[in-house]
Amino acid sequence: MKRLRYKKGRKVQSNYFEYTGAHVLESISLQLFEYNIENYKEDSSFNLDSLKTRLSNKNNVLWLNIHGLHDANVIKNIIETVNIDPYIVADVLNVSKRTRVEELEDLLFFSIKSILPEKDLNAVRIEQISFILKDNLLISFQEKKGDFFTHIRERIRTNSGIVRKKKNDFLLYLMLDAVIENFYISIEKYEDEIEKLIIESKSVSGTVVLDKIEKCRENLNFLKRSIIPLRDSLFSLKSFDEELNFKGIDKTNVSFFTRLYQKSLELLDQIDYDLSSLESASTFYFARQSQRMNEIMKTLTIVSVVFIPLTFIVGIYGMNFENMPELKAENGYQNTLFIMFGLLIIMLGYFKFKKWF
Repeated sequence: MKRLRYKKGRKVQSNYFEYTGAHVLESISLQLFEYNIENYKEDSSFNLDSLKTRLSNKNNVLWLNIHGLHDANVIKNIIETVNIDPYIVADVLNVSKRTRVEELEDLLFFSIKSILPEKDLNAVRIEQISFILKDNLLISFQEKKGDFFTHIRERIRTNSGIVRKKKNDFLLYLMLDAVIENFYISIEKYEDEIEKLIIESKSVSGTVVLDKIEKCRENLNFLKRSIIPLRDSLFSLKSFDEELNFKGIDKTNVSFFTRLYQKSLELLDQIDYDLSSLESASTFYFARQSQRMNEIMKTLTIVSVVFIPLTFIVGIYGMNFENMPELKAENGYQNTLFIMFGLLIIMLGYFKFKKWF
């Protein structure tokens, strides 16, 4: 599977940050949604000073979506504007880290890997998406422009469902759920490939199908390694209700994050099942090759056994002794051929009776 190469992450420093990913946009774009149950406002041309003023209205939920992380100074200014410790910038920009959740005194930081396969299943699109949940604000950081949250924007615009009746913790749930759906899409595509490989393993005798099986197994293991830290992070997130430390997630919404945790378990179970199917396909391939080899060896063995007595007779009459019985018989040649042919028919008939071929 082709994966992105990350720069080596620098240690956290107070005055220096660097984006470690590979996606570079022409410019960082910002989109701000401000809404409540009665109305909403969408703004793409606001300034950071106005953001401070909007944060003072605790009755509204604010969602700031950021596309592009290549300009560390812009990200740092946004973080400082909403009164968040600058060291969080390093966690946002260092996209080589695994999925994790961090609970601070007044905010929640969550980073997750979004994975989608390309048309060529040997390549994959990897993007880290980070979230900061603080008071009535949710900030989402995306490395590049994508359509992960298009349906969420439409639900806010049209006031569909309960998204505008809830706070920003429910919005975080919807966005995490949208990212997790990408894993389902990826697994479904690989399952289609697995079905083809199972069919090929039963009909194709070359080693190409075995190479495909190994590549598919490697891709599924990569997905599994990506989902395991997500499962652990969601387990921590759903446990906040038990620990009663972080107040940013309402108790009535904890059940939604429990659903996400259950989904992560379902994904891991499905991957384990798919890996088991690939193992079965690989085992069937080797069993088929072994059976084919056994058939070849059986055929060669039968041919060898048939010619052993015939070679014995030919060897005897090929000796150059002067006084050999039947050497000067008038029909000796024909009789010898008849005996050899008779032995051949008898042995083949016996093998057929025994169902050896």
